[in-house]
Amino acid sequence: MIQVKENNTVKVHYTGKLSDGQVFDSSEGKEPIEFTLGQGRLIPGFEKGLIDMKLQEKKTITIVAEDAYGAVRSDLIQEIPKTELPQDILPEVGMGLVSKSSDGKEMNLLVADVKADSIILDGNHPLAGKDLTFDLEVVEIKDAPVAQ
Repeated sequence: MIQVKENNTVKVHYTGKLSDGQVFDSSEGKEPIEFTLGQGRLIPGFEKGLIDMKLQEKKTITIVAEDAYGAVRSDLIQEIPKTELPQDILPEVGMGLVSKSSDGKEMNLLVADVKADSIILDGNHPLAGKDLTFDLEVVEIKDAPVAQ
């Protein structure tokens, strides 16, 4: 039987959960995701968990934070004065903001705390520092492209 190998293109149904069982993402009721292993489009632990799975096989994998979105980085958390915000923005905890660097690169930030004269911004991925569990089902395996 065909098994998932590096460089295969696969279609996978998945449900991602946090350690408390809360679902944070799922393909349920949607098309399965399609991607080619080895291109770095998905977190490393997700791809590793698919290797050697068979067509129609279902399994549950747990991915430690380091193989998911990494540890929380303190260098991505900063406090800025409210005066640096546009006047029409009233910051609230949980609010998403986008910051542009001088070279035009955008960074998604989350308001982690609001103080009297400043706010704490967090540039970490929302799932950083968390171990993740995925229920996987391989629904299609395409052969790896042959090098020309």
